[in-house]
Amino acid sequence: MSSEPAVAAVAEYATFAASLADAVRPLSLGWFRRRLAVDDKADESPVTIADREVETALREKIAERYPSHGIWGEEFGKRGVDAEFVWSVDPIDGTRSFITGHPLWGTLLALLHNGKPVVGLIDIPATGERWVGVNDTANAVREARFGGEPCATSPVTTLAEATVYATSPDIFDAAEYGRFERLTKAVSRRRFGGDCYAYGLLASGHIELVMEAGLQTYDYLAVAPVVEAAGGVITDWEGKPLTLTSQGQVLAAANAELHAAALARIRGD
Repeated sequence: MSSEPAVAAVAEYATFAASLADAVRPLSLGWFRRRLAVDDKADESPVTIADREVETALREKIAERYPSHGIWGEEFGKRGVDAEFVWSVDPIDGTRSFITGHPLWGTLLALLHNGKPVVGLIDIPATGERWVGVNDTANAVREARFGGEPCATSPVTTLAEATVYATSPDIFDAAEYGRFERLTKAVSRRRFGGDCYAYGLLASGHIELVMEAGLQTYDYLAVAPVVEAAGGVITDWEGKPLTLTSQGQVLAAANAELHAAALARIRGD
């Protein structure tokens, strides 16, 4: 297993991720706001032909370009995830939004090197918006872009000035919701909705916090490099880095100071 990827290679992977998103946009948009059969998976989350079509296309293109790379996708599972490089694929993050005509669903892609996400992409086909983050700390490459231009998180460092987002109150169990409320009582405002879009808003400096639970690997791995490269901090609720084995409780903040304050609040310190 080699050490860190070369700078040129990371840039190549980020460009490839963008080309993947370009390729599957027409597929997802072709099914958007059409009447679709909706199936419920074992975890009660919905899935449609659009999810399956998009992931199939992504997996085929990754395997063709990088046959030695592993893939972990939402709809078709794991292949070669012990490889040095592994792609995380969420074809339609926010299927509930997708099937109800709400435009803020996205396609999420991440590339992990030795288990660490170094490239992340949030693509919002219905609005034409895209965030790409490269966070290769060993090679001192850290860059976040929105629409091709550099983006950065908010300078707000106090909870009293911050806005927190969560996709829905339904994502929390009773104990988790109590911890979420502890945080929201300390902030300026809270909002619900947006799925992966909220992390893009954080990376562009429009909001300061995102707190969620019940996420899967393909939900959080792609957003982590975007948030971090833009200047933010993203961990689990214990402050640990997000990995393939994290439990899906995610806290993202605009900066380290705000993250520490939010973490202390949800811990009850």
